[in-house]
Amino acid sequence: MLHILHVVGARPNFMKVAPVIKALTETGKFRQTLIHTGQHYNENMSDIFFAQLGIPAPDINLAVGSGSHAIQTAQIMTRFEEVVNSRQPDRVLVYGDVNSTVATALVCAKLFIPVDHVEAGLRSRDRTMPEEINRLVTDQLASLLFTPSQDGDENLLREGVEAKRIHFVGNVMIDTLVNMLPNLDSLRLYNRPLKYALVTLHRPSNVDDLITLTNIMHALTDISRAIPVIFPMHPRTRKRLDDFNIVFPKGNRFQVWEPIGYLEFLALQKDATLVITDSGGIQEETSYMQVPCLTLRENTERPVTVTYGTNILVGKNTKHLLEEVHKILNKEGKTGVIPPLWDGKASERIAKILVEQLL
Repeated sequence: MLHILHVVGARPNFMKVAPVIKALTETGKFRQTLIHTGQHYNENMSDIFFAQLGIPAPDINLAVGSGSHAIQTAQIMTRFEEVVNSRQPDRVLVYGDVNSTVATALVCAKLFIPVDHVEAGLRSRDRTMPEEINRLVTDQLASLLFTPSQDGDENLLREGVEAKRIHFVGNVMIDTLVNMLPNLDSLRLYNRPLKYALVTLHRPSNVDDLITLTNIMHALTDISRAIPVIFPMHPRTRKRLDDFNIVFPKGNRFQVWEPIGYLEFLALQKDATLVITDSGGIQEETSYMQVPCLTLRENTERPVTVTYGTNILVGKNTKHLLEEVHKILNKEGKTGVIPPLWDGKASERIAKILVEQLL
């Protein structure tokens, strides 16, 4: 039985790996091992988290922890190499664009272990983003590239990747979302107004700069006068607000929450009047759930959320942000459609391709 080793490094990766593990299990043709590099520690990753996703806790946690990009990547490579040598997988699957993704791909390339990339081909064309470097390198090393959208195929072909290695399968993160939607209505989230704007903010380009973060918080304060704001705050953002001594109102109209679990956050998204974010995954989830999304970035590696979905890039232009919020509140905001193959069956397509190609 072919041994496939899955490698993940951050909480969003688990939403991507869960449906793939399930689909491969259902074929009955693969032995699977799940490796967590421990790149990101998250206290919400409890036994309940894995139970909700329908997967066991990782077989191995490399416990790398935080550090500079160089230190983290080097530690992942060193520890993962030991795992590969001891476990001897036939194939390795990597997900997304975190440091664990590229570090794993480099180790596999040196050891002549085929590595396949789930969520391949995404490009922001902004090489100041560490994730963009991770994507570019991983896709050059991968044997099979599973793309979530057709722009991914176009990017890879433009970069010289052979067409036979590229497979447009759809978005595995949407597979998990589709599986979770029936569970959301039973969740009880207290202190939640009937209408609200949901906010997430964590990217260094937004929170590590005093002027940028100050302007965003002033804009959110203005928005809270028109519609209540719910802001589950990332620890990085909270620290920067304290470091910069940025003051903003807190109360019923501007609710600052501790970080919450995956299911709870999906429920908040589904019922939100609008979402303001700098997260890639949230751009995808809001597009599927048809919730207006305003993204505080100048670019996105997920352009289908703009061309098809409900997403609008407002960058750091808070005037543009406020204009789009008022359009949404006046029911004049952008509408969108669900991108092609975002149907909850991407992981089944991956499993089918792996069976056809490997067995």
